[in-house]
Amino acid sequence: MGQSKNPRRAADNEAIAISSMLRTSPQKLNLVAQMIRNKPVDKALTDLTFSKKRIAADVKKTLQSAIANAENNHGLDVDELIVAEAYVGKNLVMKRGRPRARGRFGRILKPFSQVTIKVRQVSAEEEQA
Repeated sequence: MGQSKNPRRAADNEAIAISSMLRTSPQKLNLVAQMIRNKPVDKALTDLTFSKKRIAADVKKTLQSAIANAENNHGLDVDELIVAEAYVGKNLVMKRGRPRARGRFGRILKPFSQVTIKVRQVSAEEEQA
């Protein structure tokens, strides 16, 4: 059997960073991930810095990690990086609750989620297209 390339591994011009166990719902996290998709990394960092969303600080940390991975592990040029992919996944859900009227129990779900950010190096000509 031949060795097939793992499709989840990054290509030569890409770098990945994953942040898991972020204490927010995937739906809220995806709103922040949507903000940075397909943008140059410097613009994405600026958007995250000035975002009013609480979780934006954690997403910014993950993006900075992806940029550092691109520079140190893959030898890519930081000025030519764009956010190629930013996707969100579910993680565990803590189940809590509180007593309600007439002996009932109100469930409170405290979800965790994870974000994966992939940056890709593109030349200036490709970026204009």
